[in-house]
Amino acid sequence: MDVIETEIPDVKRIVLKRFGDARGWFSETFRVDTLARAGITTPFVQDNQSFSAPKGTIRGLHFQIAPRAQAKLIRVLQGAILDVAVDIRSGSPTFGRYVAVTLDAEKGEQLYIPHGFAHGFCTLTPDVMVAYKVDDYYSPEHDRALAWNDPEVGIPWPVSGEAAILSDKDRRAPRLADLGPVF
Repeated sequence: MDVIETEIPDVKRIVLKRFGDARGWFSETFRVDTLARAGITTPFVQDNQSFSAPKGTIRGLHFQIAPRAQAKLIRVLQGAILDVAVDIRSGSPTFGRYVAVTLDAEKGEQLYIPHGFAHGFCTLTPDVMVAYKVDDYYSPEHDRALAWNDPEVGIPWPVSGEAAILSDKDRRAPRLADLGPVF
């Protein structure tokens, strides 16, 4: 397992090693000691899984505010996604910037997203299954969203606004300029 910094150093890409033979392959997908050496000491408390049937489904950009903020460790079990983390930490030198990484089941890479980031993804294939760890439980009163298509953030999504499949919550999410300080 290798942990690699992204353009925003607090967001980390985790590249797994696969050991294969005639039967298939084996991979360690989570190791506390390896992650800790890379500065990830997040105590994860819950695993979540989502399934999105159509290609072009966008989930996000979601986050929870303090005191129930969530760090996440994302991986794809089936299919492929464009995974995105937007820095929404007031005063951060990378405020409003994003990291976008393609994650797929074939390579098995993961993305670590710390507190202070809005997270979302777009499915690049049909029938996508995403699994992720979080370090706090879901809290509806702390749950927030950022507009997936905010031009100030400028994420190059692989789907047009007309073709994107979104929840009502994600369609109504405010732009970055309207969020106010959340972290």
